[in-house]
Amino acid sequence: MKNEIIVYTISDSIGETSQKLLAAVTAQFPDLVFNNSYRFSFVNKEEELVDILNDAVKDDAVVVSTLVDNHLANVAKDFSNRTKLHYLDLMNPFFEIIKSKTGSTPIEEPGIVHKLDTEYFNKIAAIEFAVKYDDGKNPQGFLQSDAVILGVSRTSKTPLSMYLANKGYKVSNLPLIPEVPLPSILEEVEGQKIIGLICNPENLSRIRSNRLDSLGLSHSSSYTNLERIYEELEYSKQVFKKHNAYVIDVTDKSIEETAYLVEKHLKEVSIHW
Repeated sequence: MKNEIIVYTISDSIGETSQKLLAAVTAQFPDLVFNNSYRFSFVNKEEELVDILNDAVKDDAVVVSTLVDNHLANVAKDFSNRTKLHYLDLMNPFFEIIKSKTGSTPIEEPGIVHKLDTEYFNKIAAIEFAVKYDDGKNPQGFLQSDAVILGVSRTSKTPLSMYLANKGYKVSNLPLIPEVPLPSILEEVEGQKIIGLICNPENLSRIRSNRLDSLGLSHSSSYTNLERIYEELEYSKQVFKKHNAYVIDVTDKSIEETAYLVEKHLKEVSIHW
């Protein structure tokens, strides 16, 4: 067919980059037929690559490559120079520009984009997990958690959970209230995964007062009462001791500082899980 162009796409990973380029180019030539029946993914041997290129010559094809392996890319480049094959390397010319400007060299690891995608989706899943198991909504989530955060009201349990979720940790949290029994399932959670948060009572009273002010609520309840706060904190310390929790004093600490301590602890104890 006169207006048909045979296109070979070659990659040492999935090959989606060349597919996206081909789709963009195809849209600009509506009168032409681009036959991309020849898609070669996970090409990592020189012999396999040369066989594909020989077939491309026979088919008078255009070859689009996203090989990140420098040796394979050079093999394809030399082959195309010798045979006059229509060959387009999408990766290595750009690599050379970056190298000349910075002196840095590519890691030449196929599929790294998809590994980054996996990290991204793991993070999204962790965020959804943190939302689902926030504020003790479903204690069953404790058993699936990388960390279970306990603390009295306004010790930043939820912000800390979300911050850690953004780093890929599955985190649940539970408010501690002396009059409310603890979920029995907490007994099944390893103490190393339980994080207890405490705060200076005066600071906590001020934080709670500010919270009520922001909501336009009265301070008449025991919520900001200093004596009551001392009782709550004492109760929380008893819970932490019983469950062998890792305790962090969040007084005057930013969420980032507290998260750093949690992450450091989790990494230190993970070898024992």
